Amino acid sequence: MSLTTYIFGMLAALFTLAVVVDLLRRGRMRERHAIWWLLAGVLALIIGIFPGILDWFAELIGVGAPVNLVFFVSIAVLFLVCIQHSTELTNLESKTRTLAERSALQQLEIEELRDRIAKLPRNEE
Repeated sequence: MSLTTYIFGMLAALFTLAVVVDLLRRGRMRERHAIWWLLAGVLALIIGIFPGILDWFAELIGVGAPVNLVFFVSIAVLFLVCIQHSTELTNLESKTRTLAERSALQQLEIEELRDRIAKLPRNEE
């Protein structure tokens, strides 16, 4: 691996970790969403510091080119992020539907109470 590639990998990993930690610190990202990005950033940092690990692991599991292992792991992490977001989207849609139904029922109750109040005799003194 060339020195430029080595430095770029290290900087990209550090940048990823810094952005995710900053988003967490400012409350713009929740911990359960950040876990995969932190994992990817730490993995990239470890591989950047010790590039021989990637070659060793690729050879260990029988992957011909270490870059293919990087692509596979990257796609796997993104797949897990998509699954996580899909399940959370489903939960949010369900909660939104429930809230809309409750709101409609409460609005109906309010209208019925207004009608009942309007029908009450008024005491004018």
